Amino acid sequence: MIDLLDVHTHTIASVHAYSSIREMAEAGKRKGLKLLGISDHTPSMPGCFGDFYFCNFKVIPREAEQGYGIDMVMGAELNIIDYSGSTDLRGEFLSRLDYAVASLHDPCIKPGTKEENTAAILGAMRNPKVKIIGHPDNPKYPVDFEAVARAAVENHVLLELNNSSYTPGGSRKGSRELAGELMEAARRHGAMMIMGSDAHVEFDVGNHAYALELVQQYGFPEELIINSSPEKFKEWIES
Repeated sequence: MIDLLDVHTHTIASVHAYSSIREMAEAGKRKGLKLLGISDHTPSMPGCFGDFYFCNFKVIPREAEQGYGIDMVMGAELNIIDYSGSTDLRGEFLSRLDYAVASLHDPCIKPGTKEENTAAILGAMRNPKVKIIGHPDNPKYPVDFEAVARAAVENHVLLELNNSSYTPGGSRKGSRELAGELMEAARRHGAMMIMGSDAHVEFDVGNHAYALELVQQYGFPEELIINSSPEKFKEWIES
């Protein structure tokens, strides 16, 4: 499978990550990626920078020849903070992002019932800046995959296969076992998916090995995974 982009990555701005934008970009270029997205955590995550970090992304070159030698998009991983799907970055800063990932994280929202967690994700999908739902197969937050896949199609949102979740010894144990259910629901409803490294250090940029293993295991259609086309991803976030 052709894999040319990684748009779920974190820099030192996420505090618990350990590489700079330049280091992440250089790693992506070395590994043959054509598009890198930076999606640092937003303020509700403990220790992270405030809103103002996200106000000046206009200074970062997006085109390879103008800056880092790889095309860039600048986003954020928003924290879903209630069961109606509210997120934690104010509108004036949210509007300056190229795209947003929205995720449920236990430092930011207590795991609810399946109905509550599903409502939280569906609510976040209605935010027009949200283009990706991060690690929706986290077993700490059980959700209705059928409802999530239907809503992803309706709201033009990608569902993520999060490589970090599937890594042995990772923090979201049990995600591998749920990934098949997520993919089957996505297949049934024609929902598009994206592989994301969730890299917190340059060495993991573009690392989708465990996600790809599961894609192959479950025979998920490649045409429903956007990673092969940076152009398609850019069109996706601009639409």
